[in-house]
Amino acid sequence: MATRSQTAAVLLAGALALAACGSGGSQTPAAQGGGGKTLVIDTSFDLKTADPGRTYEPTGLFVEKAIYETLLTFEGADVTKPVPALAESYELSKDGKVLTLKLKQGATFADGSPVTADDVVFSLTRVRDMKGTPSFLLDGVEVAKEGDSTVTLTSKAANPALPFILPNPALGIINSKLAKQHGATADAQDKAEQYLNSAAAGSGPYTIESFNVSSQVVLKANAKYYGTKPAYDKVVIRNVEAATQKLNVQRGDSQVALNLSGDQVTGMPANLQVKKTASANVIFLLANQDDKVSKTTPNAKFVEAVRKGVDYTGLLELAGEGSTQAPGVIPSQLLGALPADQAAKRDVEGAKAALAASGVANPTVKLEYPSELTVNGLSFQPLAERIQANLKEVGITVDLQPAPVTTALDNYRNGKEELGLWYWGPDYPDPSDYLAFLPGKTVGLRAGWKTGAAKEIEAAGEKAATAIGDDARKQAYADVQTKLNASGPFIPLIQPSQNIVTAASVTGLEYHPVWTVDVAHLGAK
Repeated sequence: MATRSQTAAVLLAGALALAACGSGGSQTPAAQGGGGKTLVIDTSFDLKTADPGRTYEPTGLFVEKAIYETLLTFEGADVTKPVPALAESYELSKDGKVLTLKLKQGATFADGSPVTADDVVFSLTRVRDMKGTPSFLLDGVEVAKEGDSTVTLTSKAANPALPFILPNPALGIINSKLAKQHGATADAQDKAEQYLNSAAAGSGPYTIESFNVSSQVVLKANAKYYGTKPAYDKVVIRNVEAATQKLNVQRGDSQVALNLSGDQVTGMPANLQVKKTASANVIFLLANQDDKVSKTTPNAKFVEAVRKGVDYTGLLELAGEGSTQAPGVIPSQLLGALPADQAAKRDVEGAKAALAASGVANPTVKLEYPSELTVNGLSFQPLAERIQANLKEVGITVDLQPAPVTTALDNYRNGKEELGLWYWGPDYPDPSDYLAFLPGKTVGLRAGWKTGAAKEIEAAGEKAATAIGDDARKQAYADVQTKLNASGPFIPLIQPSQNIVTAASVTGLEYHPVWTVDVAHLGAK
């Protein structure tokens, strides 16, 4: 599955956690006892639309998850095994090319009409052919109806990632009859977005009461939901900057705060619950392999010196509780992640020896990174400063080059950075998304690493891409990362902590790397 080139841009936008600013906490009711319960969630909006065929921003996926159901989903926080949702069962052919899904009987949209195979075919074809941001998820996938309750998804090459892609809320199934009446088409002429920004066109447990991309989204329980009714009658999602999120949840004006840093959640009062878990974002260093960009960083022994010179424990201290070291580019939650004991360790003498063996005397290199970017509340500036100090100890001078995110992103995407400090979050929770780090692929090219530069690693990547079955895939992707760590231009650093604070009344919260939180699964006590 090809990874879209604009991935970093979308993810970066989602990570500007302190940039959005919204309403205070007094205008909306807090959770009420009795019949009508309201849940107030404060977050930092990265939201453009409620149209599932066009959304790919973090807040959008979070909202869509409540409104639209997908063919498959994940249970709680586990992203290693897709489970049925609108489909009651699924089967991947032995060659990995055909995914057959049998649809659940009795599922209905918010207007009470049944969810049909025709709705599924239209919805998925629309995402693919409308050419919105999430269309890459179904690149090269043909969707067909096989009888009233069976749908097949056929790929030209083996596509074992497809069951892991289908839970993405952008692939939510819409009421095609209703949507077509309001301009929906399965091509670029589609005009249904405005309607879908206010419509009850899904089969999920919630519908839209009001929708504003800059301030607030209000969801109300779907009165005709065929499944288990959600605990809250209304969910108010507000765009609030992080410092105000903290104040609101402490004084009871909200029940959930999604965007607090590790520092902000320390010392929370005992009546609040703090969930700290490693996010699925991996922060990494890249050393450019293009000798037109640098005469130093393409040197394999220089890269070894950097890898051994970084103080990973010190970076974890900066990142705070809940963060973990990243042993490879695939985060710990995903199939194929390397075990923690394979993570790199600091070796100052080994770094000095590698630098001596490189033949590069007293090197000075530029480290570029986005100056105002925060990932899970963590700024890149202190990380860069710590790396600079670490490498000075082994004889490498690092010239820090922070830049506004748009400038830094251009240099990164165009492969012009000598050293770069960036991060990657999963487009979908499958290891195939990380083949982007190989030579000639999206992130590989950003490191000046062209096709043919590392044939053994490329061959391992091709083997992993077509491996079928969890055990074979797990081993194949571990092998790719082991080889990447040994001779690639990337140095995985940390997975920063994801911190979510909730009132004691909120139960059942699980962090999910794709949709953050499934509001329909939250309980109330």
